[in-house]
Amino acid sequence: MTKIIRLENIFKVYGSGETEVKALNDVNLIIDEGEYCSIMGPSGSGKSTAMNIIGCLDRPSDGHYYLDNIDVAQMNDKDLAHIRNKKLGFVFQQFHLLPQLTALENVMLPMVYANIDPAERRDRAAEALIKVGLEKRLNNKPTQLSGGQQQRVAIARAIVNRPVVLLADEPTGALDSRTTQEVLDIFTELNSSGITVVMVTHEVEVARQTGRIVWFRDGQVVHSNLTPADLNHLAA
Repeated sequence: MTKIIRLENIFKVYGSGETEVKALNDVNLIIDEGEYCSIMGPSGSGKSTAMNIIGCLDRPSDGHYYLDNIDVAQMNDKDLAHIRNKKLGFVFQQFHLLPQLTALENVMLPMVYANIDPAERRDRAAEALIKVGLEKRLNNKPTQLSGGQQQRVAIARAIVNRPVVLLADEPTGALDSRTTQEVLDIFTELNSSGITVVMVTHEVEVARQTGRIVWFRDGQVVHSNLTPADLNHLAA
């Protein structure tokens, strides 16, 4: 099994001296290709900091991070931006769609930065939107879509560059329970097609639908291989 994500002895320190805070304290974590993994923990546990490092949005203070066997921990901003665009897809709680663009145009955006031919951009964007069930909404703008539909557009945008890892940060936080399940079903389908999915969530019922749960506390991984059933006592 290919180790798609490897965090080795990762530290993230903010401040110095008396104001020093260790957001991450010697974190080691492996996520295999094709996994569907959720990251949980109380507020301030380090889960969001870990997600930022996994997403190449921040660098560790020390340690090594291998993404698809590339050590990205100390890359410069330009190289990190290239890796993010090529290897990663992002879905956030807020949809971050451009209101003046159609669903199709929003999904095409990441391919502009990847220098993909315009004709191919349109075809791949349409394919991604069809995959998330929005084949009849290609030309609708965000204001013409429900919250769940907007999140589907965001998911299509995240997968259009065919990333090796899909990162989701509280992707259902702004959705009602019915729409949450619809979005989670899409993540399950994408994972079944071979995409590695890593999700930060505080919702136990969301985490239960993933294959493995990683639990953070005080900047450390205290449980790296929880099953959905294991959440009963931890979340109590």
